[in-house]
Amino acid sequence: MNSTKRLLLRLIVSAAALSPLASFAADASAPDQLIRQLSIETLDAVKSDKAIQGGDVGKIMELVDSKVMPHVDFQRITASAVGRFWRQATPEQKQRLQAEFKTLLVRTYAGALTQVKDQTIAMKPMRAAPEDTEVVVRTEIRGKGDPIQLDYRLEKSDSGWKIYDVNVLGIWLADQYRNSFAQEINAKGIDGLIKSLADRNARPAASAPKKG
Repeated sequence: MNSTKRLLLRLIVSAAALSPLASFAADASAPDQLIRQLSIETLDAVKSDKAIQGGDVGKIMELVDSKVMPHVDFQRITASAVGRFWRQATPEQKQRLQAEFKTLLVRTYAGALTQVKDQTIAMKPMRAAPEDTEVVVRTEIRGKGDPIQLDYRLEKSDSGWKIYDVNVLGIWLADQYRNSFAQEINAKGIDGLIKSLADRNARPAASAPKKG
């Protein structure tokens, strides 16, 4: 199970890392074009960056935090992952949950970026009306082996389209975290979940596996 989860995380990041490292040319009013352009630019940049491939975790985390995270609605994805307990949290607890969950995802993305190899992005047709403010953008990751389903949920905000969930192989990211977060809250309360996330984030970030 652990190896399966690690594989899923690597697949998520292999194409869900959305950092516009070149000049941003995507049409921000079109969510599918946003995903396409950002994904292509990121994959190309990672493949050509020897420091990232070599496991420079500090550089990767800085890259992810500055480039990827501005395109994610962290309040919504955190609320979704925490589920019904979000309504019970105090404003301070909500702020701390959001901060720790963001750090967790940044570290996860950073560790997995080193796994990007020869993947390419294939876009699927959009099923949305022009006036829709919430959409699902469906893509496939193609490389060695079978294609990997990778879908994004986006919401249109005042500052443009924001990602609030990612689906890999039929599993939405918020849903996967919701189960473990609920178990933690049931056992130790909301403060217990915050402490658990903080302790996990305080551990040294994993570096890339050695080749050979």
